[in-house]
Amino acid sequence: MAQRILSLAAGEDPEKLQEALESLGEGELGDMVTRQALKGRETAALLRGIFKGSPCSQRSGVLRRLQVYKHCVPLVESGDLHLGKVSEIIGLLMLEARQLPGHALAELATLFVDVIKGGTLSNGKSLELFSTVLTALASSKESLAYGKGELHGEEFKKQLINTLCSSKWDPRSVIHLANMFRDIPLSGEELQFVVEKVLRMFSTLDLQEIPPLVYQLLLLSAKGSKKTVLEGIISFFNQLDKRQKEEQRVPQAVDLEVATMPLDQLRHVEGTVILHIVSVINLDQDLGEELIRHLKTEQQKDPGKALCPFSVALLLSVAVKHRLQEQIFDFLKASIMRSCKDLQLLQTSRFLQDLFPQQYDVTAVILEVVKNSAFGWDHVTQGLVDLGFSLMESYEPKKPFGGKAADTSYGLSKMPAQQACRLGASILLETFKVHEPIRSDILEQVLNRVLTKAASPVGHFIDLLSNIVVSAPLVLQTSSSKVTETFDNLSFLPIDTVQGLLRAVQPLLKVSMSARDSLILVLQKAIFSRQLDARKAAVAGFLLLLRNFKVLGSLSSSQCSQAIGATQVQADVHACYNSAANEAFCLEILGSLRRCLSQQADVRLMLYEGFYDVLRRNSQLASSIMETLLSQIKQYYLPQPDLLPPLKLEGCIMAQGEQIFLQEPLAHLLCCIQHCLAWYKSTVRLCQGAEDDDEEEEEEDVGFEQNFEEMLESVTRRMIKSELEDFELDKSADFSLSSGVGVKNNIYAIQVMGICEVLIEYNFNIGNFSKNKFEDVLGLFTCYNKLSEILKEKAGKNKSTLGNKTARSFLSMGFVSTLLTALFRDNAQSHEESLAVLRSSTEFLRYAVSVALQKVQQLEETGQTDGPDGQNPEKMFQNLCKITRVLLWRYTSIPTVIEESGKKKGKSISLLCLEGLLRIFNTVQQLYTARIPQFLQALDITDGDAEETDINVTEKAAFQIRQFQRSLVNQFSSAEDDFNSKETQSLITVLSTLSKLLDPGSQQFLQFLTWTVKICKENPLEDIACCKGLLSLLFSVHVLYKSPVSLLRELAQDIHACLGDIDQDVEVESRSHFAIVNAKTAAPTVCLLVLGQADKVLEEVDWLIKKLASLGSDTSEDSSQASYQTQALEKGVILQLGTLLTVYHELVQTALPAGSCVDTLLRSLSKTYAILTSLIKHYIQACRSTSNTIPGRLEKLVKLSGSHLTPQCYSFITYVQNIHSESLSFAEEKKKKKKEDEAAAVSTVMAKVLRETKPIPNLIFAIEQYEKFLIHLSKKSKVNLMQYMKLSTSRDFRINASMLDSVLQERNTEDAENEPDDDQSSTAEQTDENQEPKKKRRREK
Repeated sequence: MAQRILSLAAGEDPEKLQEALESLGEGELGDMVTRQALKGRETAALLRGIFKGSPCSQRSGVLRRLQVYKHCVPLVESGDLHLGKVSEIIGLLMLEARQLPGHALAELATLFVDVIKGGTLSNGKSLELFSTVLTALASSKESLAYGKGELHGEEFKKQLINTLCSSKWDPRSVIHLANMFRDIPLSGEELQFVVEKVLRMFSTLDLQEIPPLVYQLLLLSAKGSKKTVLEGIISFFNQLDKRQKEEQRVPQAVDLEVATMPLDQLRHVEGTVILHIVSVINLDQDLGEELIRHLKTEQQKDPGKALCPFSVALLLSVAVKHRLQEQIFDFLKASIMRSCKDLQLLQTSRFLQDLFPQQYDVTAVILEVVKNSAFGWDHVTQGLVDLGFSLMESYEPKKPFGGKAADTSYGLSKMPAQQACRLGASILLETFKVHEPIRSDILEQVLNRVLTKAASPVGHFIDLLSNIVVSAPLVLQTSSSKVTETFDNLSFLPIDTVQGLLRAVQPLLKVSMSARDSLILVLQKAIFSRQLDARKAAVAGFLLLLRNFKVLGSLSSSQCSQAIGATQVQADVHACYNSAANEAFCLEILGSLRRCLSQQADVRLMLYEGFYDVLRRNSQLASSIMETLLSQIKQYYLPQPDLLPPLKLEGCIMAQGEQIFLQEPLAHLLCCIQHCLAWYKSTVRLCQGAEDDDEEEEEEDVGFEQNFEEMLESVTRRMIKSELEDFELDKSADFSLSSGVGVKNNIYAIQVMGICEVLIEYNFNIGNFSKNKFEDVLGLFTCYNKLSEILKEKAGKNKSTLGNKTARSFLSMGFVSTLLTALFRDNAQSHEESLAVLRSSTEFLRYAVSVALQKVQQLEETGQTDGPDGQNPEKMFQNLCKITRVLLWRYTSIPTVIEESGKKKGKSISLLCLEGLLRIFNTVQQLYTARIPQFLQALDITDGDAEETDINVTEKAAFQIRQFQRSLVNQFSSAEDDFNSKETQSLITVLSTLSKLLDPGSQQFLQFLTWTVKICKENPLEDIACCKGLLSLLFSVHVLYKSPVSLLRELAQDIHACLGDIDQDVEVESRSHFAIVNAKTAAPTVCLLVLGQADKVLEEVDWLIKKLASLGSDTSEDSSQASYQTQALEKGVILQLGTLLTVYHELVQTALPAGSCVDTLLRSLSKTYAILTSLIKHYIQACRSTSNTIPGRLEKLVKLSGSHLTPQCYSFITYVQNIHSESLSFAEEKKKKKKEDEAAAVSTVMAKVLRETKPIPNLIFAIEQYEKFLIHLSKKSKVNLMQYMKLSTSRDFRINASMLDSVLQERNTEDAENEPDDDQSSTAEQTDENQEPKKKRRREK
C-alpha cells in the first residue's frame, strides 16, 4: 500500500491519491507510516504523499493530517528511529503545520501538553514541532473552543502555557522544554511564568544536568526576566553551599538517603555554570549590568544573600576581561569596607548585638571563594589576584606628611581600612598556595610594587612576600631573574625596605647559587657607593648572609630566623661541601665588612648591632669577629693602668668645617664586645670543654678572651676613679646644641653614659653576686647619674626639644628583667649582703625601673628592642612576663603614699612601676594577643607552675583588676594632700585596659561594671582629668552590657541640678545620682562626655534606621520573619530616641556656660532632629507600601518631642542669644571707654559670637524639617501628629507688644540728644527675645 501511495503521489492525479488514502482505516495509516519509518525507506516521501492527498480545504484532509501528526509524535519520541530519520520527519511536519486550521492546531497543542504532563518525552525532538504549533496558533485569528467558552489564538496560547507551567514536568524533559520556549514568542508575563517554573525545577534535577539547563535559561533571558534568572541561579547555589557546610559540620546527623552531593562535584558544576554565565555576558552586555544592579540592591537588604561565595566568584570571573571590571571592584571594595565598619560598630555595642545576633562577614566569604577556586576555577584566579592587589593599594598604610609611615604589621589591625588591606594580602597568599600557574605572576607583581613604591610604606607587601616565600621557597627559583633584577635596585631603596626584602627572600639564597652570587656583587658595589643608605644596605645584606650560611662545625641554633620548607631538603644534600664552601664565603664577607669599620658612625653602628646575631647563628666565625672587635677597640683603649680616662674620646669625633660629628660609636662597640664575650664564654667554651680540640686554636681563643676581660676590668676600675673633668665635662661645660663645643660635649656625655651602662651590665653579670662587683656597679652608676643630672638640668634651661629626650639605654631587655628581679624579688640568704649595696641607692632602683619603662615603650612603638634577642618575640615575651611580675609586686606591696618621694625630685618608684604596668598591658594586647592567657598565668604567682591547658582569661584578668581597684579606692579615701592625680589617672587607664580582657557575658564583667558605677556615684572627684578618665571607663564598659541612655539621663539631671536652670526663677529639684558631677566637673567635662556618648547612640540609631529602610524594601517570601525583625528594630530605635529626648530635655534647660558646651549641644540637637526626621520618612515609606497604621510608640515619641524638647529648644536658643548679647554689650561699654585700644578686642568678641551662634539657624531648620515631614505622615496615616506640636515662637524677627510700649514711653520722656543709637536699639531687640519664652515658661509652671 505504501508503494501505491508513493507512486500515486509521484503522479499527477490527486483524486486517486485521495481515494487511496480514504480507503485506509484509521489504524492502517499509522501502521503504514511506522513500518516505512522503521525500514528507513522513503518515509519523508510517504508523508509528503499523505499530505498531498489530504488538502486542508477538506474536513477529511484535515482529520487525516491530524491523525498523522498524532501518530508521528509518539513514534518520534519512542526512541526506535534513527536520529537522522527523526529530524527528517519533524522537519517535514513543522513545514506542514502552518497550513493547519486553528482548531486543528489547538487540538494538536493540547495533545502536546498531555504528552508533557504524562512525562513520555524521551529525546524531546517533537518539542520543535510544538514550538511551531504554538507560534502558528498565536497568529491564528479564528475563535477557538476552550472549555465552555471561546478564545482567540493568542489567548489560547497563553492558557496553554499557563496550564503547562502549572503541571508537573518530568525532570528528564526540563532542558528540552527550556530550549523549546526560546523559539516561542512570549509576552513578559508568560516569560516570567516560564522562568519561575524552570527555576523551581532546579531542585528536582541531577546536579550534572544543571549547567546545560542554566545555559538554556540564560539564552532565554535574552527575551527578558534577566533579574529573575540571575537571582534564581545565585540563590540556588547559595542554598546548596549552605547545605554542604551543614553536612560537613554535623556529618553524623545526616542519613544516607538525605546526603546530597560530593563536594568536588558541586564545585565543578558551579565552575561550569559560572563559565556559562560569563560567556553569555560577553554576548549580552545588559545581563552583566543587570547582575551588578541586582547584587547592589540585594546587598542593601541582605548582604549574606547578595555576596555569597558563588556570587563573589561570578563577579570576579566577569571582571577579568570586561569593561565592567572597575564597577565590580568598586562594588566589592565598598562592600568589604561596609562589612568591616558594621562589624566594628556591632562589636562595641551590646544594644546592637542583641538586635543583630548573626553578623555577616564578607572577608570570610571571599577567602572561601579562594578555597573553592582550587576545584579548577581558573577563570576566577585572575580576578582574585586583581582584587587582592587593588585592596592592598587602596587601603595601604598612609605616610603622614613629612613623617615616618605608621607600620601596623606588628600591631593588631582594628581599623576597617587596615582589615581591608590585610584581607587583600590574605587573598593573594591563599591564591598563591592554591594555584601554581599564577604563582610567578603574583611574585613578580609584589616585587614590582616593593621597588616602585619605595617612597610610600611597603611593609605590607614585604610581609606578603615573606609569607609567600615560606609557603613555597622553590617558586623563587623560577622567578630568579626577577629577584636578581630587584637586587640591582637595592642601593636605591630605603634601609628598612632593604632589610625586610632580604629577610623575605633569604630562603632563595640557600637554594640558588646564581641569586646569591648576584646579591654579593650588588652588595660589594654598594659598600663603595657615595650614598650612605646604599652602604647601610650593603652592611645589612652582608650581615644577613653571615647569619644564614653556616660554617662547618657551627653549633646548631634553635632560633633560626625563618623556617625552611620541606621542599628545600634537596638543597642540603651536599651539606659538607656547602659548609666548607661557606667558610671561605663567610670570611670573604667579613673582609668586606672590616672595610666598613672606617666609614660613618651609622654604618659602624649597624655592624656592632649585627655581630652578636651572626655569632649566635654561626659560632665558627667567633675568632674572626672577636679579633676584628679587638683590633677596633685597641684604637681607642689606653693600656697604661693609671691613665684617666681609660678611652680616647677625642678619636670618636670628626670635625667637618664648623660641624662636629660622631665618627665612632664607642659605647656601641663596647656593648657589642660585652654581649659577644658573654655569649662566647657561655656557649663556645662549654662545647670546647666537652671536646678535645686543637690546642693552638684554643690558646688563640683564650688569648682574645683574656685580652677583653683585662681590658674591661681596667676600664671599669678607671671609669669609677675618673671625675667628669677628666672627660672635659662638668657643670660649667657648654651643652647647647647651637655651638660646636656644645655638640662635642653632648656627644662625649652620651658616649660616657653609654660606656657606664655597658660596664654596669658586664660587671653585674660576671659578679655572681659578689659585694665588690656590686660596689663597682654602684660606682659606675654614680658616674652615669652625675652626667644624666647635668644633661637634664641644662636641657631644662635651654628648653630645647632634643635635650628633653632621654638617651636610649644600652642595657639589654634580658638584663633589665634579671636586674629588676634581683633588686626587688631575690630573697636568697647568700645574695642578701651584696644586693643590699644596690638596694641602698634609691636613685639606682629608680633608674632600673625607668630603663624597664623605656624598653617596654620601645617594644610597644616598634615591635622590637635594642640589644641581643631584641627581635626575638619569644624571648621578649618571657622578659615582659618577668618584668611585669616584679613591677606588679613592687607596686602592690609598697604604695606610693608610703614612699618618701618628697625628699628628691623625680617620680616615685611606685608611680614608675604603675606607668610600666600600663604600657606592658597595652603592649601585650597589641603584640601578643594570642598569648594573653599565658601572660596572665605568668603573673599569677600562686600557681605559676600550673598546667597551661585551660586558662580562664576572665578569671585571671579579674584577679589583677581587683588589685588595682583596691589601689584606686585607697586613692579616693586618702587625705586631700595625699591624693595623687597622675597615679589615679594611670590606675583608671590600667583598669580600662584590663577590662577589655573580661568576657562581657561573665559575672566578673558585671561585678566590674557595678563597682565602676558605685565609684562614680560615691566619689565627689574634683580633678578634671581623673573625672574624664573615670566616666570614659564607665561608658566603655556600660555599652558592652546594655545601652547607656538611662545612665545619660541620670547624668544630665545631675548637670541640670548642678548648674541651675536657664530661667533663674525656677529652682531645680536637687537629686544627685552621681557624686562625680559637681560644680567643678559638671561643665564642660561631664557635659561634653555625655554629649559625646549621646552622639554615639545617635550614630547607632541612624545605622538602625538605614537597616530598617533596607528591610522595608524586602518583599521576599521570608516576609513574616522580616516583619518581626522590623518590629524589633523599630521598638529599639523608638525607645533609644525616647530616652535620649529626656536627656536633651534636661540639658537644654541647664544654664550652660557659653563656649564648647553650648556649641556641642546645639549641633547635637540638630543631629537629633535630623534622625527623628529620617525615622518619620521611614514611616511615610511604610505607609505607602502597606496600609499599616503607625504604632502607638511612635505617637508617644512625637508627643514627647513636642512637649519636652521643641519648646525648650526655642527657650534655649533665646538663652544663648541672651548670653551673647550680654557679652556684646559688655564689649560695647569697653569700646566707649577706650575706643582705640579696645577696637580689636570688640571685633574678637563679635567674631566669637558669630561663630558660636552659627549652629542656631541649622537647628531651627532641622526642627522645621521635622515638622514638615510630620505633616506628610499625618496625611498619609490619617493620624493628626501635629496636635502635639506647639507653634514655634523663637524667630529672628518678631515684635513683643508689651516691650514695644515700654520702649516707646521711655523714648517720649527722654531728651532728643539722648536718643539711643543703633547699637542700643539692637540691644533692646535682643532683650525683646528674652521675654516671651519666660512668660511661656511661667505658664507651664
